Amino acid sequence: MRLLHTSDWHLGRSFHREDLLGAQARFVDFLVETVRAERVDAVLVSGDVYDRALPSVDAVALCNDALRRLAGTRVRVVLTSGNHDSARRLGFGADLIDAAGIHLRTDPASLGDPVLLPDPAGGEVAVHALPYLEPDAVRGELGCERSHRAVLAAAMARVRADRALRRGVRSVVMAHAFVTGGEPSDSERDISVGGVGSVPASTFAGLDYAALGHLHGAQRVAEGVHYSGSPIAYSFSEEHHRKAVLLVDLPAAGGPAVVEHLPTPVDRPLARVTGTLDDLLTGDRWAGYEGHHLQVTLTDPVRPREPMERLRSRFPHVLVLGFAPEGGGEGHPGSYARRLHGRSDLEVTADFVTHVRSEPDPAESTLITEAFEAVRLAEASA
Repeated sequence: MRLLHTSDWHLGRSFHREDLLGAQARFVDFLVETVRAERVDAVLVSGDVYDRALPSVDAVALCNDALRRLAGTRVRVVLTSGNHDSARRLGFGADLIDAAGIHLRTDPASLGDPVLLPDPAGGEVAVHALPYLEPDAVRGELGCERSHRAVLAAAMARVRADRALRRGVRSVVMAHAFVTGGEPSDSERDISVGGVGSVPASTFAGLDYAALGHLHGAQRVAEGVHYSGSPIAYSFSEEHHRKAVLLVDLPAAGGPAVVEHLPTPVDRPLARVTGTLDDLLTGDRWAGYEGHHLQVTLTDPVRPREPMERLRSRFPHVLVLGFAPEGGGEGHPGSYARRLHGRSDLEVTADFVTHVRSEPDPAESTLITEAFEAVRLAEASA
């Protein structure tokens, strides 16, 4: 059985106001061509198909085009909702679309009901497609505590109960979560509940393959547990990512899955560069960056006049400009992004309250946490 694992398309997303729909359309072309060329049996899309719960008309049209063309290749497609998607909207018409070989799994009520794929070598492969499980939205139905670890453990208990009834059938699980050991980037939305957002890789132990979504870098976090990553870069923190889809072979005789990274097309590479304006405009060492999307940090002791216009005379695709004068201390505005790097939304908000007034007391901290989680729950139920 040959699977193609992908996730985090984020259709409709922009990159520092640059429209990415054209690049996303070229990824769809690549995906369809790869399915044909590699003789893929099934495509697994592990959540965050869209970038927001109410996607644009153009984003919906591109998703429709992708699924129509994949269906035309006769490949089976299993697609789940992520934390950016509206599960109800993405799952519209799922029962009808099943007949076309496109399996939309967005309803937690179907957690124990796998998609059964016929194996060309004989038998079946059971794909347990778990949508993103927002703890506040599903803990009542799953009868568990309020945490990502608890709801995924409860979901996996249903998966294992079904698996016990299918002896000799290989099992694949799809999930959209932050698994401990994964390396995040700046472009994923924080999904922590009560300050905790991760689940252990052991949650998926014993399965033939776990196809994960949410983190945007392609990576292996444990034996048989992989993130495909996003097919396109969505933040400058991903400048060194090698974007890919994963070609997964499940051997007919059993044994571990064989995983191959297939690089996706790169419309325009990313880079972060630092230097004085004069050096950047005249230095030969920067010539290789003239076609890149750039995040530039200027180190001139005095802020130059019209720096963006002057930079774009050589680097027409500069998107972000910052200042960090040489010798500047931590209090300089250029250090602000560094102070925020790797911090959660809750931590940033608490820092802001501390800066403008004083450190929030326990009651205020609880109120801030409840406000963030109310927004996340509203998005999950949209």
